[in-house]
Amino acid sequence: MSRTPRHRAAVVGTGHRAQTFTRALAERPDHLVAALCDPSPTRMAFHNRLLAEAGAPTATQWELDRFADMLAKEEIDEVVVTTVDAEHDRYIVPALRAGCRVVTEKPMTVDADRCARILDTVRETGNSLTVAFNYRFNPVHEKVHALLAEGAVGEILSVHFEWLLDVHHGADYFRRWHREKDLSGGLMVHKSGHHFDLVNWWLADEPRDVFGYGRLGFYGRAAGERHGLRRAYDRAHGADRAADDPFALDLAANDTLRALYLDAERDDGYVRDRNVFDGPVTIEDDMAVLVRYAKGATMTYHLTAYSPWEGYRVMFNGSAGRLELEVEESRWQPPRTRISSRGGALHGDTAAAEHPGGARLTLRPLWRPPVNVPLVTAHEEHGGGDPRMLDALFGPVDPAHAVDTGTAAHPTATERDGALALAVGLAANQCFETGRPVAVRDLVPGLREASGGREQAAQVQAR
Repeated sequence: MSRTPRHRAAVVGTGHRAQTFTRALAERPDHLVAALCDPSPTRMAFHNRLLAEAGAPTATQWELDRFADMLAKEEIDEVVVTTVDAEHDRYIVPALRAGCRVVTEKPMTVDADRCARILDTVRETGNSLTVAFNYRFNPVHEKVHALLAEGAVGEILSVHFEWLLDVHHGADYFRRWHREKDLSGGLMVHKSGHHFDLVNWWLADEPRDVFGYGRLGFYGRAAGERHGLRRAYDRAHGADRAADDPFALDLAANDTLRALYLDAERDDGYVRDRNVFDGPVTIEDDMAVLVRYAKGATMTYHLTAYSPWEGYRVMFNGSAGRLELEVEESRWQPPRTRISSRGGALHGDTAAAEHPGGARLTLRPLWRPPVNVPLVTAHEEHGGGDPRMLDALFGPVDPAHAVDTGTAAHPTATERDGALALAVGLAANQCFETGRPVAVRDLVPGLREASGGREQAAQVQAR
């Protein structure tokens, strides 16, 4: 027997990432995707086909400038925001004021003013905002959290974190709108915000001061010419010089990418397959950051966006030993990779199909032999993080077979979590320009106002 949905949802921004939420809501009988909102009727039509394939009713289609009308006329009580990052606040704020529960893709937003506006609105309305930090729900990351929380290395004194994006995944940020810092905040905000949230959660602490250096050293026109990698074309589609370029993306070769982007160009003119070695590119591809936390721990962090292999290493040094995690997501990439996934994913949203590696977690206690910690790994979206996050956000597809999401150990990320992760990236970006350290909460006044007793407690513990 079918049930009447309890929640009427709107998905705002119907690009690639939104597919995850459209499908998830369609699969859950308590939720109905009642409306889609996007500048492109072509993309919204694609998402309506996803709903039809899932056996759900199709949604009404709305232009972005009629968002407020949509909320009222469609009686929306749940909004999922998956637009260009710089536009998130444009929909989060009115949705909160309309009384909706809001889920936003990370990052929460891209600058301090927009962040303060969101924090102020949550405080004024008392309504719910969740940031979709799916890495918290990866079973490997949950195991790290459990070991640290139980004191496996004692007091955590320092962290080293290195994240490597391979030339298949990393290059994709330089083909699309993410290459413009005013739209994405750069990789420090759009990508590293994931990692900063993880460390904040792992340490149960708040970042205090940031210093760092960043540069565009591999992608972009000047670097491409310097390294002999640049070919003269603006976008890959229809360009002879892109035919055998390993850095080019063939939108026409994948049904989903063609439907979402190539066919939608007539609607809004957005080009998804730009030359990664052509301009303008205003984000960095190599970044080194130092962070000091409220309780005294420090983190050295490095993001590389042009690596031969994909994965990450994170090490925790403590008063009782050391914990080391290494995750090899892809060992190497061939020069021409056909995107065969149904969702058109280049990486991350699907497990690495070719040359996957593995995960290793090693506990090295003082005065005892190292211990290889058994891990449960998942070859699903974002290491199994997406399905578990979606269950935590919207409930299980089948309550009788619900997956343990570990929400008792880590609730879904709030607006404050989103702001703290964002602030590290914003501080790093400011350091890149000025060469001076930045106090995190000086960037966002709302963080200072909301800290209160938590700050005082941290000061007492530090003394």
